[in-house]
Amino acid sequence: MQPQRTTANGIEIAYESFGSADGVPLLLVMGLGTQMIAWPDQLCADLAAGGHHVVRFDNRDIGLSEHLRGRTAPNPLAVAARRAAPPYTLSDMADDALGLLSALGWESAHVVGASMGGFIAQTMAIRAPSRVRSLTLIMTSTGSRRVGNPKPAMARRLLRRRPVVDRDSAVALSVEVMRSIGSPGYEFDEEFLTDLARRSYDRAYDPGGYLRQLAAISAQPDRTADLRRLTIPALVMHGLSDPLVAPSGGLALAKALRGSTFVGFPGMGHDLPRELWGRYAEAIGLLTARAESRR
Repeated sequence: MQPQRTTANGIEIAYESFGSADGVPLLLVMGLGTQMIAWPDQLCADLAAGGHHVVRFDNRDIGLSEHLRGRTAPNPLAVAARRAAPPYTLSDMADDALGLLSALGWESAHVVGASMGGFIAQTMAIRAPSRVRSLTLIMTSTGSRRVGNPKPAMARRLLRRRPVVDRDSAVALSVEVMRSIGSPGYEFDEEFLTDLARRSYDRAYDPGGYLRQLAAISAQPDRTADLRRLTIPALVMHGLSDPLVAPSGGLALAKALRGSTFVGFPGMGHDLPRELWGRYAEAIGLLTARAESRR
C-alpha cells in the first residue's frame, strides 16, 4: 500500500487508510519508536469490514512522517527529573493527530491508541473531547508514576540500547526487544516480527527520533484528574503479563474514565499477539457501535 501524505500541525504526516470513505472514522495511534505498519494489516481489514474507515499513520519522528532531526534529544532521565526540557511534548503529538483529523475532513473520530499511542489518544480527548467519539486504550497508562511502571530490569534494558551498525543488527535488536516484552502466553511470531522489523528499517531508520519521542514520554503529566472529567465511551485493554506497562496502568485508566470497560488478557504482554486480533476488532466494534448510537 502506498502511503498518502498531508500537513497537520505544521508537520508532514504519512498515513494509510482501509475501508470505504463512507465508513465510520477510526484513527489508530501507534507507540514509541513504532511505525504505523505495526498495526497489523489483518486487524485494520477486520475493522474496515466492520464498517469503519480506518486510518493509521506515522507519528512525527518515525517512519515516513517528518523527522525533527534539528532538535536535540536530552537524556530521558534528566527530562523525567525536570532538569531538561523535551524537544516537544505529547500535547504536540496529540495536536498532530487532531490536525490529521482535520486534513482528512473528519470533524471527529473514534480513536484507538496503543502504548505511547494511548498517551497521545488520551491527550487528544482531554484537549478536544468533542472530536473523540470513543477512546480505546491498549497496554497504556495515565501518566502517573504510581501505576503502570515497567519492571526495573526491563526499564534498564530498554534504556541501554545496543549500537546498530546495519540493517541486520537493527532487525536483530528489534526482534530481541519484542521477545523480551512480548506475550508469554502466546507463540512468539518471529517470522512476522522479523518481516515487520525489516520493512520498518527500509522505510526509515532514525534512532534519534526514538529518543526524542522518549523524551516526550518522560515529560508527560499525570492525566488522572483530566480523565475523570471525560464522558467519552471508553474501552481499556491490557495484557496481564505486560512487563513494560504494568496492568496497574490499565486498571487506573479504567477507574478514572467514567463508565469505561476494562478487558484484561491473560498471557498477553506488551504486544499485539495474532491470536487476539479478532477479539480486539470485535471489542472495538462493539464500543464504536455503542458510541454511535449515542450521537
